[in-house]
Amino acid sequence: MSNSAYLIALGSNQRHPAIGCPREVVALSAQLLDGTLGEVLAMSPIIDSAPVGPSQRRYANGALVLESRLTPPELLFALQQLETALGRVKRGQRWRARVIDLDIVLWSGGTFAAPGLIVPHLQFRERAFVLGPVAHIAPGWRDPVSGYNLAQLHARLTRRRPLPR
Repeated sequence: MSNSAYLIALGSNQRHPAIGCPREVVALSAQLLDGTLGEVLAMSPIIDSAPVGPSQRRYANGALVLESRLTPPELLFALQQLETALGRVKRGQRWRARVIDLDIVLWSGGTFAAPGLIVPHLQFRERAFVLGPVAHIAPGWRDPVSGYNLAQLHARLTRRRPLPR
């Protein structure tokens, strides 16, 4: 199989006892992906963002472009293994504090759907903490659903202009 490129969103809002603050967890997670699951081609700056839902803790968020031989399901499994190794518990509970969250946002193969994984990520178009970092490192990547590139999606979201239906 040939290599695919993936846009991965990284987020943390919980300190890790051995690694440190959420920003350090996000940075280390990106380093751990490079060379193990593929090659990190670009990494966004890490930003701070307000929590979504009832969580009280602010998040550290970033994004990276990963070139990998893994298929989307294989990559998801590997990302979840890394989350567990870094101390994430109880997947599936929305908006709770977490040491690390790693999500596949887009991939060079277009769309993908299987139980437990839908690419593009269903909510990325409404989340500035995802669109900001991904637009920073891959502004020309196109959302295969809307047809807009990431720079356009980010501009529309930050200007509060809804996407036409």
